[in-house]
Amino acid sequence: MTLAPETTDLKIQVRLADDWLTICDLTRLLPGRGVAALLPDGGQVALFRDRAGQLYAIDNRDPFGGAAVLSRGLTGSHQGRPFVASPLLKQRFDLETGQCLDDESVQITTYEVRAA
Repeated sequence: MTLAPETTDLKIQVRLADDWLTICDLTRLLPGRGVAALLPDGGQVALFRDRAGQLYAIDNRDPFGGAAVLSRGLTGSHQGRPFVASPLLKQRFDLETGQCLDDESVQITTYEVRAA
């Protein structure tokens, strides 16, 4: 989803099972920086907004180190694919698919995300 920069009253929502969970205001997501949010089941989601306004939501837990830190990772792109690099061991995760770009056997959960 791509958003116009002037949309300031929108809420970020992630899809959990059959319902949408409101997380925060769109204005809390700065391009290139992540935000973590606690989910009802005790897990965490990492939310990102790129400079084009595209939204992404992934599991915040780094599967290699076990810490909930992916929201603090550096964002970038590789071969046109957006990723976040873990601040722990620097593995890169595709923000659209959750696939680890450095280890094909590892994939994290992604969430459908919208601004409404």
